[in-house]
Amino acid sequence: MNIRLASENDIERVLKVTRACNLHMRTNGIAQWTDDYPSRESFKLDVSRKELYVLESKNKVIGCIVISTYMDEVYKPVRWLTPNKNNIYVHRLAVDPGEQGKGLAQKLMDYAENYARMNKFVSLRLDTFSQNPRNQKFYEVRGYKRLENIALPEQSEYPFYCYEYVLI
Repeated sequence: MNIRLASENDIERVLKVTRACNLHMRTNGIAQWTDDYPSRESFKLDVSRKELYVLESKNKVIGCIVISTYMDEVYKPVRWLTPNKNNIYVHRLAVDPGEQGKGLAQKLMDYAENYARMNKFVSLRLDTFSQNPRNQKFYEVRGYKRLENIALPEQSEYPFYCYEYVLI
């Protein structure tokens, strides 16, 4: 099992994983993602910025994560724990539902946190859906601090919670 930088050739496989996750979450009453998000266009941009990573097992993509230095507009009003410079933003973390429960999301987050440490970033920031208590617990157990809520009306009527993990 390995984590590597994704290429354009991986996008279809990544979409297969995220669509399966979307269906799995919806089946469990969690409308976190939509039919339009995450999109092919999002992943193409992630690949062009060299920010999309895939988790592979036996040449099959079973997970993904975006590790970005780009701060989305919706994050700008948030009162973060650290200044708005030298931060990493984690997006679109997904593990194939058939592979969940094996610590693979932990492995992807370990990778992101180690990447941030090795590159001397100050913190990792992310958001997660307010109606997904499993994700909230996942990040809180890892030491992420819940901060403010943001609205992503194109995804849900419910808010998303911002989290930050300070490295120094």
